Amino acid sequence: MENGVVENGVCSSESVNGAQDIWSSNNSDASSADHLVVMMHGILGSSADWKFAAEQFVRMLPDKVYVHCGQRNTAKLSLDGVDVMGERLAQEVLDVIKLKRSLRKISFLSHSVGGLVARYAIGKLYRPPRREAVEGEEESKGTIGGLEPMNFITVATPHLGSRGNKQVPFLFGVPVFEKAAVLVIHLIFRRTGRHLFLTDNDGGKPPLLKRMLEDYGEFYFMSALRSFKRRVAYSNVGYDHIVGWRTSSIRRNSELPKWQDSLNEKYPHVVYEEHCKAYDTEQCESVVIEDEGPNKLEEELVTGLSRVSWEKVEVSFHSSKLKSAAHSLIQVKDPLVHFEGADVIQHMIDNFLV
Repeated sequence: MENGVVENGVCSSESVNGAQDIWSSNNSDASSADHLVVMMHGILGSSADWKFAAEQFVRMLPDKVYVHCGQRNTAKLSLDGVDVMGERLAQEVLDVIKLKRSLRKISFLSHSVGGLVARYAIGKLYRPPRREAVEGEEESKGTIGGLEPMNFITVATPHLGSRGNKQVPFLFGVPVFEKAAVLVIHLIFRRTGRHLFLTDNDGGKPPLLKRMLEDYGEFYFMSALRSFKRRVAYSNVGYDHIVGWRTSSIRRNSELPKWQDSLNEKYPHVVYEEHCKAYDTEQCESVVIEDEGPNKLEEELVTGLSRVSWEKVEVSFHSSKLKSAAHSLIQVKDPLVHFEGADVIQHMIDNFLV
């Protein structure tokens, strides 16, 4: 696992199932890096989608992070459903932890549908506190696969699904197109499409994205999300034709902020930042949802996910010649083509808790 290619101070090798592991060459056996960073790609993607970001993380945080770019949900396997992909990712993470005993912390960085897969996986990996803390002793805390949860970062992830109005921008907000998409999406993206459009009904259960708002059955979806020291949602404010601004930033229409050109030369594409506190129980209970249609479910998703705090970072490529590729630019999917998004990756690294 530790034998691989060394280039510009960065080591990389193929790991479990062809995934990419990346660490600093300052320590050739990677034994000093105790922070596992799991990077998950989006639909029809692969571990190569995060290669640029992974190398930047290792260069900027040498001997601190060990990056694993997941590969068990590559290409057509990403159509098998958020739950199936989440199970695979959870097992993949456990395999890495088993092979690398020095790991003590864990973070996730996920793009697009990968953010939902990561949320499912941590629900599977979460281990509750061993016991109640007694007076004078340090409180026992929940872990992710036995590791301390640090950063949970999503990038252009459809947290509210893709069913609502303008949640998939390339449908242009035309009601007839959006209704048609609900009917045919499973023919294109199979079970994953059903999960995204909230049309799954496994054995009469609520849609998966709604189940993931709670600790459901044997899964600790919300406890796991809450266990991370920080949760961050990066969103494109426009020109992302795959994932809309509202669903990726976990906001209602009325909450979408007004933004202006960035004033920070270091991050020219970061145009707005907000630290959103968690809703308290009273705030959640005060939300009255009268609509019984898809808007009701979307409101439930917004309210449920707002029970934990989020750092929300708005990104705009409106002045870019490649602005129509915003969904890939924000990730720097191909560094030769999408390099304009490098400042967004830098923003992630500069604010990363190690």
